[in-house]
Order: sequence, then structure tokens, then C-alpha cells
Amino acid sequence: MNSGNNILVMCDAYTPAGNPIPTNKRYNAAKIFSNSKVVSEEPWYGIEEEYTLMQKGGPYYCGVGADKAIGRDIMDAHYKACLYAGIGISGVNGEVTLGQWEFQVGPVEGISTGDQVWVARYLLERITEISGVNFSFDPKPVPVSWNNGGLAVINNTIEKLQVKHKENIAAYGEGNERRLTGKRETTYINTFSWGVATRGASVRVGRDTEKEGKGYFEDRRPASNMDPYVVTSMIAETTILG
Repeated sequence: MNSGNNILVMCDAYTPAGNPIPTNKRYNAAKIFSNSKVVSEEPWYGIEEEYTLMQKGGPYYCGVGADKAIGRDIMDAHYKACLYAGIGISGVNGEVTLGQWEFQVGPVEGISTGDQVWVARYLLERITEISGVNFSFDPKPVPVSWNNGGLAVINNTIEKLQVKHKENIAAYGEGNERRLTGKRETTYINTFSWGVATRGASVRVGRDTEKEGKGYFEDRRPASNMDPYVVTSMIAETTILG
């Protein structure tokens, strides 16, 4: 973004009375991540954020030229902006839907995960604004049979999640029922399942994790429009605090 002696600052907001505003989800997340039990476990997260570029006044963004990967210039600019801002962006890739891209943040510890994802989202909004393009984190931006925008939350434990499946789903993003249909590499929203290298499960365990008896798992239920403070703190609360 702005180079030179400029600083990008993210703040959480409070009322004049000193109370967190309703949309300040960082406040409660900070309470959970500051709990001594959570601190001792040092939970780390990796976030995969999918987004879809949308043409202003049209269904999706379409670049010029048959040989052009649609939106690659925006993806590259966003990646560089995140690096310059000190965001722990660890990768980018195109998705299967026209104009759909993904970036990864992490692994990052605790509350910093939400901080970095929100700043990365802000940078994406600024870059698409400059480019004259809209973007969407909606898990099903266009009502046709395309792949859906899922956001994977990766942590190092799998137990206890099934018990609070309904509670977790309720907090995992608006419109998720349009995405989690059990089709196109998604799980069914009302059923918890897990498996090794299974893309259609609620939680996927990697082959290396199964083989070595340690590692991470991937929670495939959160939608791409989820609040990272809510999801990461809920996983910590569910798996560590019980």
C-alpha cells in the first residue's frame, strides 16, 4: 500500500462507556486466548481464505485475454502488500471457480491469527478498490453448481469438536447452509464426520499425521466469511477448556 514512513494500525472498538461494541469479537477472543490453560497449550492456526472477484455490475470479474488467469494481478498485488505489511502470508493459489482465489495466513499463534486475517482482508479490499473490482467472501457467491468458498481452520487436536458441532456450525459463517451440502468436496451441515485425506468430511486428518501419530488436522466447516476471532477462539475453548 503506502510505502515510506507509514504505519498500518488495526484497532478494536469500544463505546464511550468503555464497553466493546457488538461487532468487536476480538474482546471475548482475547479472554479465551489469555486463559492460562490456553496459553500453556500455545494453539497455532493456519487460515485458508477463499474469495471471488466480481465484476462491478456483473456476475464475476473477467480479465482481458484468453491466456490470462483471471485476477492473477490482484492476487499478486495482495500477496506483496501482505508481505510488506508484515502479515504471515504463507501462500496463494487459484481455485477452480472462475475468478476465485485463495491466500493462506499462518501458522500463527492465538489471537494474532484473527488480527492478521482481518488486516489481510482489509488489504484485499483496498487493492480491489484501486483495481475497480468487487470481491466477495460469500460461501456461495453465485447460485450455480460451482465450487464453494470454504475456509479451513487448522489446529493440532480433533477431539471434543463433535460434541459441539451444532454450536460451532452456528458460529462458522453466514450462509454456510448453502455451501455445506455434502456435494462438491463439502460435508453435510447437520452431520459431523472425520476421516484421513477425506475432503468431504467435517474434519480431515492428513496421511502424514495418521502415519506419524502427531501433526495437525483441518476443520473444513468454516465458511470464507467467518470471523477469525470467533472461530479460532471457539476451537481453543472447545478443545482446551472443554
